[in-house]
Amino acid sequence: MKQPQPKNQVEPRDAAFRNWIFTVPNIICMVRLVGSGLLVGLAIAGLSNWFVLLFVALTLSDWIDGRLARWLRQRSDFGARLDSFADAALYAALLIGCAILCRTLLVAQWPWLAVALGSYALTTAAGVIKYRRVPSYHTWAAKHSQFVVLLAGIALVLEVSVWPLRIATIAVTLTNLEATLLTVVLPQWRADVPSLWHVLREEKNS
Repeated sequence: MKQPQPKNQVEPRDAAFRNWIFTVPNIICMVRLVGSGLLVGLAIAGLSNWFVLLFVALTLSDWIDGRLARWLRQRSDFGARLDSFADAALYAALLIGCAILCRTLLVAQWPWLAVALGSYALTTAAGVIKYRRVPSYHTWAAKHSQFVVLLAGIALVLEVSVWPLRIATIAVTLTNLEATLLTVVLPQWRADVPSLWHVLREEKNS
């Protein structure tokens, strides 16, 4: 029978890749970083449809790299931080692109955006103050809100509706608030934490 691993122990194959930079999931993250810059270029060129297609592809790449990291056992702290940085670059590119392609619609939604951006600033500041680094929790809530943001971006750029954006800002805000609470609860920086409930259950069983 396979013996359970101690809590927080790095799996053997993860350990083999933990110091590698050019792993498969990390390369995908790097492509997402470059693609985020290309997104802004497409927005400046006024190519809305191509902007949407590339944004969808880059969002799906984020879904893929996390699963590849687990399947290939190529998880690492560097990869987690790189993934978070690539995500931030992608969402910044989305915001800049929307400001270029549909400025009037975006400006009209500034109260909703301000709350979401404020919650992101809060969780980032909490992580930097406590751990001296940006949080990279990749919670379940973050993964689900990512697809809400995807729909919101498509709807906004194509000028279909602003309601997906409003729903997305609520989802993002709740996700960031959970991340802030995780920072308060966790004594040390950790990556890939499913949820606050999992951490509280660990504390209870320890």
